[in-house]
Amino acid sequence: MKKRLMHQVMALAMVCLLVAPSILRAQNPLIEDEIEAKVEALLQKMTLEEKVGQLNQHSGSWDVTGPVPAGNEYAQRRAELLKKGGVGSMLNIVGAEATYEAQKLAVENSRLGIPLIFGYDVVHGFKTIFPIPLGESASWDLKAIESSARVAAIEATASGLTWTFAPMVDVGRDPRWGRVMEGAGEDPYLGTQIALARMKGFQGDDLTDENTMMATAKHFAGYAFSESGRDYNTVDVGTTTLYNIILPPFEATAKAGIASVMNSFNDLNGIPANGDSFLQRELLKEAWGFGGFIISDWGSIRQMINHGYSKDLKQAAYHAITSGNDMDMESQAYQNHLKELVESGEVDIRIVDEAVRRVLRMKFHLGLFDDPYKYSDTDREKALLYTDEHRAIARDVAKRSIVLLKNDRSVLPIGDDVKNIAVIGHLANDKDTPLGNWRGRGESGSAVSLLEGIQNAVGSKVKVSYAEGYTMSTDDGVFNRALHFPEDDGSGFAEAIKIAKKADVVILTVGEKALQTGEGRSKVDISLTGRQLDLFNEIRKVNDNVVVVLMAGRPIVEPELYEQSTTLLNTFHLGTEAGNAIADVLFGKYNPSGKLTMSIPRAIGQIPVYYNHKSAGRPSPGPGDEGSVFWSHF
Repeated sequence: MKKRLMHQVMALAMVCLLVAPSILRAQNPLIEDEIEAKVEALLQKMTLEEKVGQLNQHSGSWDVTGPVPAGNEYAQRRAELLKKGGVGSMLNIVGAEATYEAQKLAVENSRLGIPLIFGYDVVHGFKTIFPIPLGESASWDLKAIESSARVAAIEATASGLTWTFAPMVDVGRDPRWGRVMEGAGEDPYLGTQIALARMKGFQGDDLTDENTMMATAKHFAGYAFSESGRDYNTVDVGTTTLYNIILPPFEATAKAGIASVMNSFNDLNGIPANGDSFLQRELLKEAWGFGGFIISDWGSIRQMINHGYSKDLKQAAYHAITSGNDMDMESQAYQNHLKELVESGEVDIRIVDEAVRRVLRMKFHLGLFDDPYKYSDTDREKALLYTDEHRAIARDVAKRSIVLLKNDRSVLPIGDDVKNIAVIGHLANDKDTPLGNWRGRGESGSAVSLLEGIQNAVGSKVKVSYAEGYTMSTDDGVFNRALHFPEDDGSGFAEAIKIAKKADVVILTVGEKALQTGEGRSKVDISLTGRQLDLFNEIRKVNDNVVVVLMAGRPIVEPELYEQSTTLLNTFHLGTEAGNAIADVLFGKYNPSGKLTMSIPRAIGQIPVYYNHKSAGRPSPGPGDEGSVFWSHF
């Protein structure tokens, strides 16, 4: 026990030294003397229970605009915790009215009236939905990417939110991992620049501005390197990969003043990330001077038991807090055990104080102590959500994200001489898939479909025919439920072939539905599902002018599609204005300039495959291979 406490105190001494305002100010814009003084003054007034309360985040489970439902024990406990200062942050309470009522419970009933931070996954838009981050990264346009995050922040803060769990800055090389759709691809330098742009869009220059919100760099660290691309799986990487590929975006955002960092579900080289003192204390807080706070992912402190690292929830709480994890998201480990750990002497109170300082610091930066209800203005909410201006920006970012992979027959742009267009494929008339996964509060089925976009572009001047062609999954897409793809008997082929024969140009959509990618959506087979490829082959037999529009949240392994198509657009999932943006490219209103940020494998057996692969010693290069890194792959 004494030896363990000595290690805690030594680690804490280093952290306290480095977070001192005089030292950190030069490194991190979050450190200011005035705020630090206010934090210390408040900390001195707090009881141990109140300190522990600030380190808990809970999810909303009832309509807080009404009375706490009788008989709902979970809701009753949450309400009582709010009233006595037992919660530092809430997530999944959304809306100006709802956040006002929850904030009122905390501020007007607790002894010290410490306000709540309201968090939500605002990943690529809030109400107005932008391209998935992998798609946005293909624009290589940092200003456009920043504007996307800025619009999301304006809308989210108008709905009472002050904190987003974005950007995801994991560098991804394995498209089998479903969450590649949330990242910026496989390059650490580009990923770093995009992370900084998105952070700037969310946080702006001043967090007290009601149009800005706390951003989160996640998942620290190595989550995208999960073995075999299987979500939540173990990660084992060497120091070269760790420092040169995985860590750069985290280091850059930490030093630039990001408000929070979320650790990851996985273990890294044998240690769960939220129990890793090297990652959280030595690297993030000490070496990089991070001034914000670290939050666990949903329930992940409890999952240290599953890892075999902690014997029970109490030990998991000990491992997390002593390793530098400041706030507990929904594990209830700190709520149930942290006070006991301090009172027994197992955890030094100074470790708790340091975590609380970090949380309070951000609440002062947000201006919540001056006006805890500043983000809960229903008039502002009505005025700023889903505006024409925001949709115009979404359309602009979407068209910048489109990648033209092939145009061998110069079918694009479609000219005025074209009078008959066949639009084929389930995804062409799908108003939900363009929203992608993690679509904030975007309403299901609210996107402009490709069919609608084409009709908007041509009006009555061109005949537009549609056939579904193939079937896709009709499951609800909840991430912890398996997707099922019904057998396709090809009965839709006849109508598709019929209209294709008569058309001057065919627009054929293939790809993935929105919820085939994202969290819990790792796949062993990332080729086209069902009979999409069969339909492609039938259509190209009857019409030479086939434009394939590939909508997906990850690289798709389908070499026949890439080789046999003559015109091919990779459009990802483009958000609210998807159909209009694609039509802008199809009809020449915008010249597509996107470039892929993640390599497309020819076969699943190649994975991981990425552009900056190191050259190997063998096989020896043949004629024409000199100077190419790719010869060593084959």
